Amino acid sequence: MSASLTRMSVRLAGLLLPAFTPRREGDLGIGDTRALKQWIDRCAANGIGFLQLLPLNETGGDDSPYNAITSVALEPLYLSMDARDIPGLEESDVELARVELGEHLQADRVNYAAVRQAKRALLEKAWSRFNSGPGDIAFFRFRREEKAWLENYCIYRWLMDQAGGSEAWDYWPEPLRTVEGAMAHLEASKAASAAVVEERLEFYAWVQWLCFVQWRSVREHADHKNVKLMGDIPIGVSRYSADVFFNREDFDLNWCGGAPPETLFKHDRFIQQWGQNWGIPLYRWDRMEAAGFPWWRQRISMLTDIFHIFRIDHVLGFYRIYSFPWQPQRNAEFLGLTEDEAVELTGGPLPGWSPRPDDTPENRELNRAEGDVRLKMVIEAARGAAVVGEDLGCVPEYVRPHLASLDVAGFRVPHWDADEEGHVILPDELPECSFATYATHDHDSLPAMWEGFREIAEDPEAEEGERSGAVNNLRLMAEFADIEPDQPYSAEVKEALFKALLDSKSRYAAIMITDLCDLTDRINSPGTVGPQNWSFRLPDSLESVALAELAKLRPLIQEAKRC
Repeated sequence: MSASLTRMSVRLAGLLLPAFTPRREGDLGIGDTRALKQWIDRCAANGIGFLQLLPLNETGGDDSPYNAITSVALEPLYLSMDARDIPGLEESDVELARVELGEHLQADRVNYAAVRQAKRALLEKAWSRFNSGPGDIAFFRFRREEKAWLENYCIYRWLMDQAGGSEAWDYWPEPLRTVEGAMAHLEASKAASAAVVEERLEFYAWVQWLCFVQWRSVREHADHKNVKLMGDIPIGVSRYSADVFFNREDFDLNWCGGAPPETLFKHDRFIQQWGQNWGIPLYRWDRMEAAGFPWWRQRISMLTDIFHIFRIDHVLGFYRIYSFPWQPQRNAEFLGLTEDEAVELTGGPLPGWSPRPDDTPENRELNRAEGDVRLKMVIEAARGAAVVGEDLGCVPEYVRPHLASLDVAGFRVPHWDADEEGHVILPDELPECSFATYATHDHDSLPAMWEGFREIAEDPEAEEGERSGAVNNLRLMAEFADIEPDQPYSAEVKEALFKALLDSKSRYAAIMITDLCDLTDRINSPGTVGPQNWSFRLPDSLESVALAELAKLRPLIQEAKRC
C-alpha cells in the first residue's frame, strides 16, 4: 500500500503547542526540547496523535519564527540547557544562569533578550571546555555531512558578528554587502588570525550540531510514543537570511511577497489600503525549476529529518502570490496615496499578483499548472512525510481540488466554510483530505472568539457589517456543533465544539493549547510587531488544569476513533 493511501486510513487528533510555550522544572524562561518530550508523553497518554509546532529555524531580530535567518539551521533558544544535554556544561553554570534570569523564569511571556543572553553565555562556556578537549567524532561527521548548508550559515553568523549582530546585510558596512566582498573580508581575517576566525565558525557549527542532536532525540521519543510531530515551512524565507545572501540569483529582490488588502484589519490602515507586505523576496521559479529545485529539496529534506507531517504556510504562494514593489520599511510612504501618486513613487509598478492574477481561464490554468510542478516536487522531497497546505485567505477555485488530487490536506475552518446557501459544512460533510481547526496561531482562541463574537453581536454601537459578521460567525460555529449560539462560552459549549471537530471526516483535527486551557491569550496578532507576539508561555498554575483537560479530551478522541 502506498504512503498516501496509508495516511488516508488514519484519523488523528492534534494539539498546537509552540516550542516556546511549555514549561518544565529547570527550564530557562522558554520552552525547550525536554519540555516537549514531556508533552509528547501527555499526548500519548490521552490519544492525541500529533503535536503541531511552529517553524523551528533560527530567528532574526524580531523573534518571529516566520522570519528566520536560515531555511535549515535551528533556533538555539529551544536547546535544553541541562548539563547532561550539553557537553562541557556544568550544573553550577546553569544554576548561576537561573539566578541571573530571576523573574524572567516565571514570566507570562518569553523575554527573548534576557533568555538569549543567558543561553548564549552558557553555550560559550560549554564550547570553551569542549573545544579544549578531545572533541567528538559525531560532531566532525555532522560538519562533513551537512557542509552544503552549514558552511554558508556559519560564515553568515560570523559576518553578523562583524556587523554588530544585525542580519540586515544590505545595511552592513559596504565591503560586506556582496558575497565577493564578504568572502574577501573572511580570507583577510583568516590571514590575520586564522585560529580566531576558525574558532568562531566551529562554534556556530557546534551549536547547530547540538540542535540537531536534541531535536532528533525528540523525534525518536515521539516515534517511541507513537505521536507524530508536525512542523511548519513558511512559503518564503527572510530577505535577511544566509540563503538569500549567498544565493541571490534564486530570488527577485525587487519584489516582496504578501497578501492582498483586507478590511478586517481595523487597526492597520496600510493593510486595509494596500495589503500585508511580508518583505520576503519572490522566488525565481524558472531558475529553480531548471536546476531541479535543489534549494527546496534541501530545505524539505532537513525538515523531514525531524517531522512526520509538515504544514506549508500560505500554500497559495505556490500558485501565485500578492507582491509589493517596495520593502516594508517604505510602507509608511504609501499610506493614503492614490494609485497615481503611488505610481510616481515606484516609477511604475503597483502591488498585485505575481506572476499573474487569476483573472482569465488561461491565467488560472497556468497558475494551477505551475503550482502542480512545485507541489509535486515538495511531495517527492518529503520522502513519505505527510504534507498539509494552509490554504486560507483569497483561495482560487482550482486550489482545493488540486490539493486534494495530490493528497495534500487543506485547511477547513468551520465558520469560514459555508455552502452556497449560507449553511455551515457539517462535520460529516468535510472532505477526508482536510485539516479541521477553529483557528491558527494568528487567530483568537475558542473562548476569546466565541465571547468576542457575542460581544459584538450584542453591541448596539457596533458597525452593521461588523455586527452581522459576528452574528453569522457565531451561527455557523453553533450550527457546526449543533448547539444554540445565544449562550455564554462554557464547559458544555467547549465540549460540543471539540466533539464536532473530532467527529468530523477530516483526516486531521487540531486544537490550540489556549483552546484546551480556556485561555484568551494570543500567540500572534498579524500586522503587529512587539513582545506580545511569539512569546506566550503556559502559566505554571495551569499545569494541573492542562492535565485535567487532556483527560477530558481523551474519551472524545476515542469516540471519534482518532486514537
